Amino acid sequence: MYAEERQQVILERARHDGRVDVTGLTSEFDVTYETIRRDLTALERHGVLRRVHGGAIPVERLGFEPTLNVRDSVLTEEKERIAKAALDELPEEGAILLDAGTTTGRLAEQLPTDRELTVVTNSLSIALTLTTRTNINLMLLGGRLRNRTQATVDAWALRSLSESFVDVAFMAANGISVERGLTTPDTAEAEVKRAMIASSRRALLLADHTKVGNDHFARFAGVEQLDKIITDTGLAAGLADELESAGPTVLTV
Repeated sequence: MYAEERQQVILERARHDGRVDVTGLTSEFDVTYETIRRDLTALERHGVLRRVHGGAIPVERLGFEPTLNVRDSVLTEEKERIAKAALDELPEEGAILLDAGTTTGRLAEQLPTDRELTVVTNSLSIALTLTTRTNINLMLLGGRLRNRTQATVDAWALRSLSESFVDVAFMAANGISVERGLTTPDTAEAEVKRAMIASSRRALLLADHTKVGNDHFARFAGVEQLDKIITDTGLAAGLADELESAGPTVLTV
């Protein structure tokens, strides 16, 4: 078994059981303690496990939400591919919405310069990326700024979204599953994400494969509310079909 395959099994086991321990994994996979420790370290660097004494716990069980900088430093190649694929979903003109997230941030960096677009976002970092773009009519949603994600939330943002309509919303999520839908740790961000989908003609989710099968505290949409999911080729076999059975098209890149 390759290291990547073993790490995927470890992550699934941790999410199912609530934790994994080094001794048990060493015996199960018939590898050394050092090999399992390297696996857990790799998974922690991806932001999906938190190392504890003797093992590891999935981050969602700890209520742990990595900062934007931490999330932006993992799975960078996958996020770049997802963002590049999302360019094909842009309208020739009109309005789009970019939800706060690291993959949507990569899309903001790659937006074309040869067309006029209105871009609505609740992300301070995405807004800063686009401030110098003369072909972009930038609309930054107001509200309380969450420092951890650099996203604006609460009543001001919700009011603006209730009075807006965009052609495509490019959404982010911390977790997605057919059973639980799209989820995120914070209830205020969940409310804004729910309003974003309601304000759009089409809703697309940009999410790397580690988000699939992962559930967090606050649900903001069902999978059937999405038109398309763009993820990477690390998605486990069968999960794309499972997601598509709920309605959206799934593209792996």
